[in-house]
Amino acid sequence: MSIDISARFSGLTLSSCLFNASGPRCTSSGELLELYNSKAGAVLSKSATPGFRVGNPKPRYFENQFGSLNSMGLPNEGIESYISIAAQLSNKAYIVSIAGLSKSDNMQMLRRLQKSGQAVDAVELNLSCPNVPGKAQIGYDFDSTKALLEEVFQVFDGKLGVKLPPYFDMIHFEQMAAILKAFPIAFVTCVNSIGNALIVDAESESVVIRPKSGFGGLGGDYLKPTGLANVRQFYKRLPGIPVIGVGGVKTGLDAFEYILCGATAIQVGSQLMREGIDCFERIAFELKTLMKTKGYKKLSQFRGKLKDG
Repeated sequence: MSIDISARFSGLTLSSCLFNASGPRCTSSGELLELYNSKAGAVLSKSATPGFRVGNPKPRYFENQFGSLNSMGLPNEGIESYISIAAQLSNKAYIVSIAGLSKSDNMQMLRRLQKSGQAVDAVELNLSCPNVPGKAQIGYDFDSTKALLEEVFQVFDGKLGVKLPPYFDMIHFEQMAAILKAFPIAFVTCVNSIGNALIVDAESESVVIRPKSGFGGLGGDYLKPTGLANVRQFYKRLPGIPVIGVGGVKTGLDAFEYILCGATAIQVGSQLMREGIDCFERIAFELKTLMKTKGYKKLSQFRGKLKDG
C-alpha cells in the first residue's frame, strides 16, 4: 500500500509534511543547503533581523532526556543573506522567518521581501521569540498584534504566516483567532517555546544557561502537550487556515498525534538539533509505518479527527 505524507497549503507543495522549525541548524547558508538536500519537505530559515546578529552569550542551549532550554537571542545572518540563497533552494518550498526587534524592523524586512518578488515562497512572521532581553513577545499583546498585522498587509501581499507563542487560557485562543480571521493569513505555526523557564543543575547548584540569569525557552518533550493543545484549539477556531504543529516531535507517533489534532504540516526543532537532518527520513518512515498499520493512505484521512470524548 502506497502511503502519501505530502502536504499542500497556501499554494505550497511539500513532498513530506515534515520540515525544520526556525531555530536549530538553519542559520548559515551551509545549514540551509543541508536541509534542502535532506528529506525535509521544506526549508525554513532562522528568524531574521535586518542585519547580522550574534545573539546571546554562551552557553545558551541545554538539553536533557526531557527536552531543551535555550536563550539564543536570535543569532542570524540578516535578511539579505536569507533572500540571496533562495535561488539555490528553488526546487523545494523555501520559507523565511522574520523576527524584528521592533515594528520598524519587521516592516523594513517585509518591504525588502516584497521587492524580492518570487525569490521566497512564503514568510513566517515570528510573533513569539521569548529570548531577547528587554523585548516582550508581541503575540501576548493582542492590540499590538492586530496593529502590526494591519500595517504588514499594507506593504506585503505575498504568502505570510505567523508563529505564535503558546497560549494557556481559552479566552486567549478566542481573542487571537478573532484577530487572525480578519487578515489573509497563509498559515499559523503553533507553537514557539514556553518562555522564561528555568532548569537547575543541582550538582553545581547553578543555572544551566548563561543569558537572562538562566531563564530560557522550553522545548522538546516538555512542550509537546502544550503544542498539541494549541494546534487543536486553532484548528477548530480557524477553518480554512492551515495550522503547522511544532513542539516535541521526535517520532512518527508524535507527528501522527499532531496531524490527528489538525496539523497540516509539522516542524521539528529540538530533535533536529539532537539528531541532525537524518531525523526527517526516520520520522517519515515511522509515520508511514503507523499509517499503514491503521489503514491510512494519506494524511487527510485522519487530519483533525481526534475524538473529543
